[in-house]
Parts: sequence; C-alpha cells; structure tokens
Amino acid sequence: MSIQLNRKTKETDIRLQLDVDGNRQVSVRTGLAFFDHMLEQLAFHAGWNLTIDATGDIDVDDHHMIEDVAIVIGDALNQVRQARPGLARYGQRLLPMDETLVLCAVDLSGRPAAVIDLPFKRDAIANIATEMWPHFFKTLAIRGQFALHIKTEYFENHHHLIEAAFKALARALREALSVQTSEVTSTKGVL
Repeated sequence: MSIQLNRKTKETDIRLQLDVDGNRQVSVRTGLAFFDHMLEQLAFHAGWNLTIDATGDIDVDDHHMIEDVAIVIGDALNQVRQARPGLARYGQRLLPMDETLVLCAVDLSGRPAAVIDLPFKRDAIANIATEMWPHFFKTLAIRGQFALHIKTEYFENHHHLIEAAFKALARALREALSVQTSEVTSTKGVL
C-alpha cells in the first residue's frame, strides 16, 4: 500500500512517499544526517519503500524537523492501519545491537499511547538532543494512533541504543502491519 503526504508549515516542508509492502528502496533527506540514518534503518528493517524530502529551520535546532517528520510518518501509518482490517495488529521485537538490548512492542489499536524508556546519559548524539528521540517516538505513536512501548534492557553506547530502538520498532511494525486475516483483529469489530 502506497501513501503520499505533504506537510508544509512556517518551520518545515516535508514530502513523504511510503509503501509498507515495498522492497527497501529508501531515500531520506532531512538535513540531519544521523536522523536520516535512523529513518533509513527504520524503513530498511520494516521492509518499506520510503522517500522523505524535507527542508526546514534546522539552523535553529532539531526540534521542528524531527517532530514534523514523526507527524508525517505517523499520519501515513495511520492511513495504512485504517485501510488494512485484517492486519496482525500486534508486533514485538527484542533486538540486540552489540552490547545493547532493546525491547519494542506495538498495538495498532487506534488508541495512541507511548511508554519510552531510553535512559540517556548524554545531552546529545551526533548534535541531536537526546530528548528528541523519545519525542519522535511519542509523536509517531500519537499520530499513528497506536500503542508503542520501547524498553532498554541495557546498553553502553548511545549510538547503539538509539539504533537498536529504531530497528526494534521497524521489526515490530513489520509484524503488526502484516495482513493475517480478512477480518478485523478485534472482538469489537473495529480498530
């Protein structure tokens, strides 16, 4: 399923193309290299085709770009969620990356929630404020209308921590978005 979205504000201009049934064709340009790297990991490990072309006031700080990209990806995922009544709905992944271990679980229920445990011990990673990573995940879950839990079991390297979180999320979403049945995966009859 392919989604195209645009979001233009006074702070950012974002164009997104997402196909969750893709073959890992990924092109991301936000002007924040480490953020691009994380989004590439998300798309690759979820098996998506993803194109993001974004410009914005990154000379001010990283907040607007990271938040607005999360909004656009979340909106796209919500469209996919609503269009797939037989999706698996739940997904989880315990993911190691060298000395780091992160757990991610999602429920594509239509009820947003986010519990994010990323115990950073630094203020920034690659010039991006560490407070922006939980904010990205929370914004993604709210706009995507799903429950998201990320728990750090242990870590030493901050790069590995955030990359493991993105990869675990990717694998959990890949599982949750897979079509399992022709029926809605809820006893309520709706998600």
